Amino acid sequence: MSLLQISQGTFHLSHNRALSIETLQLQRGESWAFVGANGSGKSSLARVLAGELSTGKGQFRTDFRRPVRLSFEQLQQLVSAEWERNNTDMLSEGEEDSGRTAAEIIQAECADKDRCRALAAQFGITHLLDRRFKYLSTGETRKTLLCQALMAQPDLLILDEPFDGLDIASRASLSETLQQLHEQGYTLALVLNRFDDIPAFVQYAGVLAECTLTHVGERQALLAEALVAQLAYSEQLQGMALPEADRPDALPPLADDMPRVILRHGVVAYNDIPIINDLSWQVNAGEHWQITGPNGAGKSTLLSMVTGDHPQGYSNDLTLFGIRRGSGETLWDIRQHIGYVSSSLHLDYRVSCNVRTVVISGFFDSIGVYQAVSERQKSIARQWLALLGMDNSLADAPFHSLSWGQQRLVLIARALVKHPTLLILDEPLQGLDPINRQLVRRFIDVLIGEGRTQLLFVSHHAEDAPRCITHRLSFIPAESGYCYQQESLPWQ
Repeated sequence: MSLLQISQGTFHLSHNRALSIETLQLQRGESWAFVGANGSGKSSLARVLAGELSTGKGQFRTDFRRPVRLSFEQLQQLVSAEWERNNTDMLSEGEEDSGRTAAEIIQAECADKDRCRALAAQFGITHLLDRRFKYLSTGETRKTLLCQALMAQPDLLILDEPFDGLDIASRASLSETLQQLHEQGYTLALVLNRFDDIPAFVQYAGVLAECTLTHVGERQALLAEALVAQLAYSEQLQGMALPEADRPDALPPLADDMPRVILRHGVVAYNDIPIINDLSWQVNAGEHWQITGPNGAGKSTLLSMVTGDHPQGYSNDLTLFGIRRGSGETLWDIRQHIGYVSSSLHLDYRVSCNVRTVVISGFFDSIGVYQAVSERQKSIARQWLALLGMDNSLADAPFHSLSWGQQRLVLIARALVKHPTLLILDEPLQGLDPINRQLVRRFIDVLIGEGRTQLLFVSHHAEDAPRCITHRLSFIPAESGYCYQQESLPWQ
């Protein structure tokens, strides 16, 4: 029986990036789906399965002798090459179209007219065999390339994003075709962006995050695991409305053209040693900032000025939400506009309470709840828990019984429950495993994208930034202290 087995494998993708696979075993006739977001290492995994990447560490063994990998990029290159045969999208008068037919594409590597027709009949594209490949639809080109791949009778067929760019009908048709291959005994490995893309016939699944294969197993059992289920559930959030604020009109409105933060020539020093030195910074409405820099650079100090916690904020030219610091404002005047998550808050949340109470405490900016909670607040908390996939027994579970990543998600919901103008996330990915990092980033993008909340995201690493980030403030080591670089980022 053919077998592919990887144990404690490391596959180097570049000098500072590697794909990690602790354990994986594929056997003849099995159907697999590997799911991961962009940049998670999916395409690299497809290359590993095809034997195209060498092992840096660990063990890799395969008895498959005829693996074939098909990807969307290969299809695009082939279509482009066919159009370039005439070097134009339009033929000149009297010029013969030199593009290859679907039948010629299918037999490019293995000439066998009878087998070509048999495969075309199986996939329902017999009528396309005499047509130029470059004129076929996206779905038709996928099936044509599948026929080409099967001409060599592969013992392992690896499909990288086979449903990408297909409409609903084409996706259903291709899924049915793949099921037929599975029923005929082909070994299939599908590499996909979304859990919803996994066809019903697939037996086994794996989850990729941060270039690590984090989970593998039988499909149904895997999708039932709490963390994987949350990741799958989060795919359904795009386009859904967020729960309303407790009292939408209670907070004073902020003008769209009013800067949220203005700091002019900011200075913070301890024992005459500057921590922040001559920093001018402005956060305008609609901007989402990432703040990066090494430990001790002053990132958390800057945040404590924004939250109103740092006493030297009063000695600086600092305006928050249109209010000049030291003008008689209360901490509530500032904090009513802010939601906050940090490692220190996470560690400070030591009170004994359930998950529901943690979310509700966000209405009051407290650790624990010490006042009456309205029915509306309870209802809103339930809706947030539903967004997190925790509107079940987890809602009444002790907060500290959750995994670290689940606790972070609950604290993010706590920060968002009042729809703050600024959501401040200080190292929210610190200490998280790859799948939790992916999950937290996805929730940040979905939740921020759905509301009026702006984001200040603090991390040591620029690559940690969620997709919603529009600007970056970098603390850069200099001869004396740090200098500050501010940049607008291209839309992602």
